[in-house]
Amino acid sequence: MRLVHLGNVVIDLVLTVDALPERGGDVLAGSTLRATGGGFNVMAAASRLGLATSYGGVLGTGPFGDQARDDLRREGIDFPQPQNPELDTGFVVAIVEAGGERTFVTSPGAEATLTGLPETTDEDYVYVSGYSLMYELNRATLVRHLADLRGTVFFDPGPLVGQIPRDALAAALARADWLSCNTQEAAALEDLRRSALEDLPTPTHVLVRRGPDGCTLDNQPVEGFQVEAVDLNGAGDTHSGAFLAALAAGHDPLEAARRANAAAALAVTHRGPATGPTQAELEAFLRSPADA
Repeated sequence: MRLVHLGNVVIDLVLTVDALPERGGDVLAGSTLRATGGGFNVMAAASRLGLATSYGGVLGTGPFGDQARDDLRREGIDFPQPQNPELDTGFVVAIVEAGGERTFVTSPGAEATLTGLPETTDEDYVYVSGYSLMYELNRATLVRHLADLRGTVFFDPGPLVGQIPRDALAAALARADWLSCNTQEAAALEDLRRSALEDLPTPTHVLVRRGPDGCTLDNQPVEGFQVEAVDLNGAGDTHSGAFLAALAAGHDPLEAARRANAAAALAVTHRGPATGPTQAELEAFLRSPADA
């Protein structure tokens, strides 16, 4: 049993600021961090909680690709796909404001050149990202093979859900066993259904992340954990990785969602894009969240 991630590993260039500048303005960053991010955040969260994890995307050649490979190895994540010899791994500029809110700008690289998928088994959890459906080559590859994927498919459309081409979005939703999104993304999907895309399929299970309020699982509320957040970057990814790790460990979906809420709460108390807890940290927090 493992997680096979079909999204994108990129490098996050994280800048902290008191507030975003006005349009055309400039501000000085309080700190700067260069870290492997994107799909790495989900995979690191799952791997730290004991789920064997494999990256099914493409890595590049260059300093960003080298950093991504080093970090994947450090987390015990394999990456069987051949690297792209002509492109480096892409990067994301993430600007984090004082209250923890973040804003992104993405520059695609080798991760946007997916031409084939790794084999999966019935026991696998297969993660499909909406970001991949934004890239023409990745989208064509995924849509062509989605119906043939074995395993439990977990689809996170991401914040660009409204920009994903209709056919690709419908194909992903039709194959997904689980849909995971935040409240804004869920609302965007409902808007699409009410407008021109009424025929959008609905996956069997829907998990909606609600920040400090926890999440809903098939419309059933699962209470969150109150913490002092310092950086929301990667919280949703940690939630997804922890949820899948909990399912793989044999927890029922409601308990898996509760554990995912706790993991995300722990993640936002640390700066950086990949701050998911270890198993020991998560268990200690669940025993005494107020004192963790």
